[in-house]
Amino acid sequence: MSEGAPSVHATAVKVGQIAVLIRGPSGSGKSRLAFDLIMAGQSGVLERAVLVGDDRVHLATVGHEIEVRPAPVLAGLIEIRGLGIRRCDFVEHATVGLVVDLDAQDAKRLPPAESLKTSIFGVEIPRIPVSRDYSPLPLVVAALTTTKS
Repeated sequence: MSEGAPSVHATAVKVGQIAVLIRGPSGSGKSRLAFDLIMAGQSGVLERAVLVGDDRVHLATVGHEIEVRPAPVLAGLIEIRGLGIRRCDFVEHATVGLVVDLDAQDAKRLPPAESLKTSIFGVEIPRIPVSRDYSPLPLVVAALTTTKS
């Protein structure tokens, strides 16, 4: 991936071997979900979770996968509402394995299969659409720790 590649407005956290890419409008809770995932990793609810990037990240196709990297100027920084910008551990890249769309217009109690995937640069990735009035953390934990029945 080139250093000058454009960034996208998103946040990413590596959980275990995959990155969770969190998208949504400003104020939708991207940083909050990222911090919640990191804390869930520290408490043992999830595998180890570490920040990739907050607010702006770079995406690129690597083979048949999407790689995410932090925007260099923001690497290791996360916004914690009420505390401001804080420094934390981060990884320099990870493979996106799940996309979470906050404030998603197509979020439903029982979503159709087509809304549970998205395509980034032609690569299909599992997706969770989350409505504004629902906490995303339980959905992400469920997606990462359970299998479809």
